[in-house]
Amino acid sequence: MNRLKIGDLAKSCNVSIDTVRYYERKSLITPVSRSDSGYREYDSHSTQRLHFIRKAQNLGFTLKEIGNLLNLSEMPEKTCDDIRQQAQQKIYEIEERIDELRQLKAALGELADYCPGKGKSLDECSILKYLYKEES
Repeated sequence: MNRLKIGDLAKSCNVSIDTVRYYERKSLITPVSRSDSGYREYDSHSTQRLHFIRKAQNLGFTLKEIGNLLNLSEMPEKTCDDIRQQAQQKIYEIEERIDELRQLKAALGELADYCPGKGKSLDECSILKYLYKEES
């Protein structure tokens, strides 16, 4: 079995060594052994897990959610539907976030529209006035 040191694993997945160590602290990846000199050693399964983690992050999953997905993927009694439900939940959360971002965009756009803009002093800036205004 081919063993990888932490630097080789990190390089193979285009992440830093600190990132691998962080994932270890989060129990997402575990070295399979330690060398006689105490270096962490990983195998091809570790490489697959690290690729999994990175791809799942790119899809918007949190590390906690990724841990759940990894756990589900290792339970033979689970089905594709269990994973699909996780994906659908993430889609729902993303849609909620998109709605929030649209509302923020509209509010900021309204502020920007009322700002007198070029040539005016900061005292006349409606954006700054709004940001400094205390809520009542």
